Amino acid sequence: MYNTIKTELTDNIFFIYINRPDKMNALNAEVMKELALAIDEVYTNKEIKSAVITGKGEKAFVAGADISEFLALSDLQGAELAKKGQVIFKRIEDSPKPIIAAVNGFALGGGCELAMACHFRIAATHARFGQPEVNLGLIPGYGGTQRLTALVGKGKALEMMMTGDMIGAEDALAWGLVNYVVAPGDLLLKSTELLQKIHTKAPLAIARVIKCANAALDHISDGYEMELNEFGACFATKDMQEGAEAFIQKRVARFIGE
Repeated sequence: MYNTIKTELTDNIFFIYINRPDKMNALNAEVMKELALAIDEVYTNKEIKSAVITGKGEKAFVAGADISEFLALSDLQGAELAKKGQVIFKRIEDSPKPIIAAVNGFALGGGCELAMACHFRIAATHARFGQPEVNLGLIPGYGGTQRLTALVGKGKALEMMMTGDMIGAEDALAWGLVNYVVAPGDLLLKSTELLQKIHTKAPLAIARVIKCANAALDHISDGYEMELNEFGACFATKDMQEGAEAFIQKRVARFIGE
């Protein structure tokens, strides 16, 4: 089905591999198109409860965009390219099912932006992060200026974007860019463990947590108003009734997503 990515569904987790290891998994137009289709699967396939995005090979998660595609673009075409990227990455961010970036190497430029669009990030010890677009006379265009600032703070974000320097996994952890740093061999294991734990929770509540957390940063929605509305909506679900009864009865809740 895909030429530049590979997918597999295991225990309700949808693994999406960017599969251009000979090109450091760079994001070209075909990768972006196929990634968008894979994310559509996350939304529509009821067998999928969560997803992991990672890169094939040992060197790179995604080492950036395919710069060879940039040379012939006008300013308007450049803006259109950025718009397409932002739409795809926003769809990842807004997914009602959790999506983890398992960062198995370089996450630079568009790769760093892809990782930041996921709900959280787990990094291998050798992972490197950066927004080096200024080295090309560019700026991040797929949401990087916004998400990096939200995750690490304005000062650190500006330093990364203005110097173009990379940071290692431990600095990324200290700055709040990633949630965990693990040995490369444990990367998918840690991702799976976290998602399997989330799978035991009420899926409608998980989706509402994502929606409200995103509202805190979009500068448009009233996050507090959204929170009270989504909190109230939980009371109309069978899962809330089940969760409350299970708590009172001191048993494990059995959520059904209704």
